[in-house]
Amino acid sequence: MNEQTPPKAPRWAIWLPLALFVAFVALVMIGLYRPADRNVASTLVGKPMPEFQLPPALPGRPGLDSRQFANGSPHLVNIFASWCLPCRVEAPQLAALAKAGVPIEGISVRDTTEALQGFLAEHGDPFQRIGADDDGKVQLALGSSGVPETYVIDGKGVIRYQHIGEIRPEHIPMILDKLKEAAQ
Repeated sequence: MNEQTPPKAPRWAIWLPLALFVAFVALVMIGLYRPADRNVASTLVGKPMPEFQLPPALPGRPGLDSRQFANGSPHLVNIFASWCLPCRVEAPQLAALAKAGVPIEGISVRDTTEALQGFLAEHGDPFQRIGADDDGKVQLALGSSGVPETYVIDGKGVIRYQHIGEIRPEHIPMILDKLKEAAQ
């Protein structure tokens, strides 16, 4: 009887499972330390505002119409909601911008009149107009990924800048610069 011995595996093959495991752990660690950016930037920067007409979010106040942005002066459009915690964080910065003479228009997303009135009573009302986007269609048309988001619109109605997330005190100078650029 002549039994053949099976061929021996190369020496490196014994280490292959360990190398694969180490590579997998390295990929997981990289993902944990450098998470992906989950913000979705609007593709409309540099393009005209989408056409929309929103009814007033509050009784006795004007609604919001996209044609109002082509009036020759820049505007800030803030997408917000009373149920949004970061919107509460940015409220003082919006008040400071309004006090500096910046025209701020609001788009209230999926809100109720009562909740919105309470929010503005507690955190201030920097808005010239607030449109009610009850179904979120205008928010989606703008390419907004959430609330709050703020857009700088030039005097021709073109979106010049999108700020994702709440406006913090350190963002105010940059927002004012973007508004100056939009005025030119």
